[in-house]
Amino acid sequence: MTTALRELPARTAAMLGRGARPALRAARPPCRRHASSDAVQEVEPASSLQTPPPAADSVLRFDPIARSRLRRRGNRELPPSRYQYRSPRYYRGPLHPHQPPPVSDAASRAFQPGPFSLPRLEQTYQSTIAPDLLTLTYQHYPPGYRAPKHEQRLRQWTGESPYYKNRPLRAPRGKGDVLRLLNEPRTFRNIPKITSVVLHSMVPEAQENSANLHVAGMILQAVTNVRAVTHKARHNVVGWGLREGRYVSATATLAHDDALDFLAKLVDVVLPRIKEWKGVPGSSGDGHGNITFGLTPDQLALFPEIEVNYDAYPPKMIPGCHITIQTDATSNKDARLLLQAIGLPFYGKLND
Repeated sequence: MTTALRELPARTAAMLGRGARPALRAARPPCRRHASSDAVQEVEPASSLQTPPPAADSVLRFDPIARSRLRRRGNRELPPSRYQYRSPRYYRGPLHPHQPPPVSDAASRAFQPGPFSLPRLEQTYQSTIAPDLLTLTYQHYPPGYRAPKHEQRLRQWTGESPYYKNRPLRAPRGKGDVLRLLNEPRTFRNIPKITSVVLHSMVPEAQENSANLHVAGMILQAVTNVRAVTHKARHNVVGWGLREGRYVSATATLAHDDALDFLAKLVDVVLPRIKEWKGVPGSSGDGHGNITFGLTPDQLALFPEIEVNYDAYPPKMIPGCHITIQTDATSNKDARLLLQAIGLPFYGKLND
């Protein structure tokens, strides 16, 4: 057959060879060795039930309490290792030998895992609000533009008197000694966004009856999903009836998803139900991107968490609260634009 294939053309020989190869392979005797019952027989006798029990001496010597006592010897519960690192509690400057790790590190005290979900308000901000804010506050500078040089914001001491040498700069001109934040050119990197929300409830009645403070803390915790922190009065204020060292207020600080969820609930559920609510005063704002407004006890009781379990909170003990929305904007105007895009109305004279 090999001689006949040599005489045929190359293509014909190749076609005949392809058809002949499977037949030749099938004719070969089976020489491969597959898994047989021999291996199974070797595995079946081995069983965890046939493992011999531990020796009687090792059973008597096993004492986990004694082992833990040995670890605590020398006031050390665990042997020193690299996993016991704890970041410093206070930041003592860039030259201190112990520096705190970045916030993204799990060893940092300020580390927060997540985000594990994307709230609807965050989706709206990324898809709609952020591009609109960039368009409204964008300033175009043509190629070759050079920003004018600003003079020093703080005034220097002028004169030949030795009293003026090495003195700190004087306060700025005008009213107040606080400098306003500089407005940088708007880019996609510095679009204003919400950083945190703080709820503060003042309960002076808690000085006589601590139940008022407990109710205020329970309400703040139910509304914000964050445990409230109580505060004492630092000084005696006769006009407000405050006595030093007494608990008088509760605060809840929200960040990340908790802040966005609270704002979405406030704008979509609570504020539309308030009768004759004008909005947030336009004069509110500290000039650094933070805006504060208040809710009365009747308005605070409109939150769904309180309405569902209204019997748990005595109506006369429900307090009011101040809501401070903190943003990374550098002016009241930018912060107001952000909150207006979220759905908070403003009224009255605007404080820019």
